[in-house]
Amino acid sequence: MSEGIVIIPTYNEIENIETVIKAVFLLETPFDVLIVDDNSPDGTAQKVRELQAEYPGKLNLEVRAGKAGLGTAYVHGFHWAISRKYEYIFEMDADMSHNPNDLEKLQAACKKGADVAIGSRYSNGVNVVNWPLSRVLLSYFASVYVNIITGMEIKDATAGFICYKRKVLESINLDRIKFVGYAFQIEMKYRAYVNAFIIEEVPIIFTDRTKGVSKMSSAIFKEAIFGVIRLRIKRMLNRL
Repeated sequence: MSEGIVIIPTYNEIENIETVIKAVFLLETPFDVLIVDDNSPDGTAQKVRELQAEYPGKLNLEVRAGKAGLGTAYVHGFHWAISRKYEYIFEMDADMSHNPNDLEKLQAACKKGADVAIGSRYSNGVNVVNWPLSRVLLSYFASVYVNIITGMEIKDATAGFICYKRKVLESINLDRIKFVGYAFQIEMKYRAYVNAFIIEEVPIIFTDRTKGVSKMSSAIFKEAIFGVIRLRIKRMLNRL
């Protein structure tokens, strides 16, 4: 067992899943992988099962009953990883928008002192490829909005490419987190922030998916807008 586990939630990622898994296992640094699949009808989980024969003991699969959202998939994966005592626990997308090579940069940041290392699109300018300007601006100013409401100074508050030290996840009551999309990512960072963990942003280049279909929706944006306010109110009432 390696000291790091990469959690990759999936729903209908048959076009990307083999590529991303093999890319992780080609890295010089050894990482284990956990796929949390929401019973994808396109056969994603079956492809993972086939690949497990190539990577025995390193490629793991958890299949849930149905589509239940990104946030709950990560919480499921966090519990799984914590119980197995992984020291470094990663979030990463399945669609190759996150470069697997950057996993080593995130882990290195945590080994040097960070408790949470964020693969940041905006900590060194705007490093996003293949997004329309409207989406870049929406994402960038979403982080500005989050910082104004919460007081955090994180340039990419909605980032989903992250390395956590296990102690951070152990300190958070994961079962209280119910958000699904961007709001989930914001809440995880905010809980780390209010618990005074060291958060570092590591510059990355984000490249939008070229295969498969994005899971983004207007509901996810709305959840983030109002979820941030709820988080701040809970913090003010000492109920976070």
